[in-house]
Amino acid sequence: MSLRRLADRAGISNPYLSQIERGLRKPSAEILKSLARALSIQAESMYVRAGLLDEGFSPPTVVEAVEADPVLSTRQKQVLLELYRTLIESTAAGPEEEEKQ
Repeated sequence: MSLRRLADRAGISNPYLSQIERGLRKPSAEILKSLARALSIQAESMYVRAGLLDEGFSPPTVVEAVEADPVLSTRQKQVLLELYRTLIESTAAGPEEEEKQ
């Protein structure tokens, strides 16, 4: 893919992308996210390459993210996780099981 096409797909200017490529500019996390989306890759891999994340980084699981959320109360976390687990179980059961209920 050409720089011009990548810039268009990512919604950034071609000169700016060229500066990033030559190491003259450091892209923000948002720009990296746009580039990752344009390249159909995970944003985390772009963050690792840019030195924003450690190589061994793995995003938190849904359960870890809910449990770590400082805004939710303990009860809200319990309800949300119960709902999440129910959805996962119903997805694993397949559409036939869901239609029976």
